[in-house]
Amino acid sequence: MKKIKKILIIIQRSNGDVLFSLSLINALYEYYQYAQIDILVNDDTFAIAKLLPHVNFIHQFSYQKKRNNRWQQEKILVKSIFKKYDLSINLTASDRSIFYALFAGKKSISAIAKNHESSWWKKLLLSHYYYFDTTKHILLNNLQSLDILKINHNNIQQSPSISDSVIAKIKNKLDGEGVKDFIIFHPSAQYNYKIYPRHLRDELLTKLNTLGVPVLITGCNNKIDTEIRSTLPNLDNIFNWIGETTLEECFALSRLSSAYIGMDTLNMHIAASQNKRIFANVDHGLLRIKLDHLIKCKNIHKLLQ
Repeated sequence: MKKIKKILIIIQRSNGDVLFSLSLINALYEYYQYAQIDILVNDDTFAIAKLLPHVNFIHQFSYQKKRNNRWQQEKILVKSIFKKYDLSINLTASDRSIFYALFAGKKSISAIAKNHESSWWKKLLLSHYYYFDTTKHILLNNLQSLDILKINHNNIQQSPSISDSVIAKIKNKLDGEGVKDFIIFHPSAQYNYKIYPRHLRDELLTKLNTLGVPVLITGCNNKIDTEIRSTLPNLDNIFNWIGETTLEECFALSRLSSAYIGMDTLNMHIAASQNKRIFANVDHGLLRIKLDHLIKCKNIHKLLQ
């Protein structure tokens, strides 16, 4: 497959999944040096997709448009990708994404579920496939397509490069507030069921405040985060940065931090991509310790060192 000039990567999942496609994109770019790499993502992940290097064009799928005018959107999208690519790589096992891979690429590679009853037709139609392993991190699943292509992936870059000017801007803001070594606390998430209860959040912040280490609380300007911002306790070592950073600045802030505490959301994946200490309410390979346990821990300062 050395004569590949156009590649489409399909990532129809969450922000974290888009972020962890970085290593795959880099490896493809280095191996197929003159190939054009496009991606197809859900429109609510477009902001993170724009930070990925080596991407020529971003196709978008909107679930909102699907509800309003499903077939028109499908028609336009399929027409824009139909047999336009030498190679398509689908990183999700959903039927829709697999159809896009089949429509787009002369050669197609896709993740599929291990359920043989629902996957038999995919095995017949796809050029190559691999099983999506739910016990493995998404990054390791993504790299399976490189194994199929016999492309080396020893040098893994998990996080996008951040410009010096953005890092300098964040450093200046930190200096202005007298903050040096600090921890990030991200209490919100995209969905309400993922958000840490207010009484436990305040209990944890009160305990973190006793460490003498600055805790920067991050978030967006949406309704959920605005409500959290207005209900935070007033504590000496707690700094409210909700709504004060762009996505790229969040990467810079995370890079300068010593640890991440919070929810299973994009900000956690950013911290993970930068090999930060993570304390979060999740239950997969990135789990370090649940927040409930963090509250009860008597030597919390040692955990955060």
